[in-house]
Amino acid sequence: MDIATSLGLLCGVAVVSTVILMGGNLEMFVSEHAFIVIFGGSFAATLIRFPLTSMLHGLPLGAKFAFTMRRMTQRDLVDELAGIADIARKQGPVGLEKVEVEDPFLAKGIRFVADGYDTSFIRDNLERDRDNFLTHLDEGQKIYRAVGDCAPAFGMIGTLIGMVQMFANMTDPSKLGPFMAGALLATFYGAALANLFCLPIADKLHLKLVDEEINRTLIIDGILMIREAKSPALVREMLLAYLPEKHRHSGEEEEGAGEAVAA
Repeated sequence: MDIATSLGLLCGVAVVSTVILMGGNLEMFVSEHAFIVIFGGSFAATLIRFPLTSMLHGLPLGAKFAFTMRRMTQRDLVDELAGIADIARKQGPVGLEKVEVEDPFLAKGIRFVADGYDTSFIRDNLERDRDNFLTHLDEGQKIYRAVGDCAPAFGMIGTLIGMVQMFANMTDPSKLGPFMAGALLATFYGAALANLFCLPIADKLHLKLVDEEINRTLIIDGILMIREAKSPALVREMLLAYLPEKHRHSGEEEEGAGEAVAA
């Protein structure tokens, strides 16, 4: 689980709820008028912007990856691929049949090598898989950003509708308060939905999209080198280029320390 996303959302809800309770109660901030305008209007506008299939793919995938974290870091991937290369060099492709890994994409690449598929097939299949996944993840972040853009605008629409209703009932003072409250709550709902949920989720998905692109490209390059029977040392050295400079040096220092201890 991505603790940052969950913790940030909980903190945001807690802050808003605390401020609300300090000046009244939650019932004051419940408005069917505002709810319909914000959620119904934002969904309708987003549905116009994107195909239905994109929304069916993007929304659940985006929600899943916004609240989950990749189990393996890039450093872990480099180490694991180097270990797999060592197994393949000593036991041959057949030895990879017993290798178990957590990452499904990496497991798929290992299976291709173990089954003896040629390099071009492995590259084309894995790159297609990567590109399709990144496309759906990109759709997810675009959809959440679109909802975040629409929500404040529909909040203003709800406010204008509420004010029109209020001015149309000026002769009945008992209706002025509810209409005004509903008008302001529409703006509140739109701002809260956009700035507390949709736009932060879209930004988080964009970062994870970039991270997943690097990780999956790293896996593809590692699998292809294993298929070509490259040495574990070469595989590690080539894949370290994907890591930030400081992480490359830390890995080399750890290896040097291990060799010194062994000596």
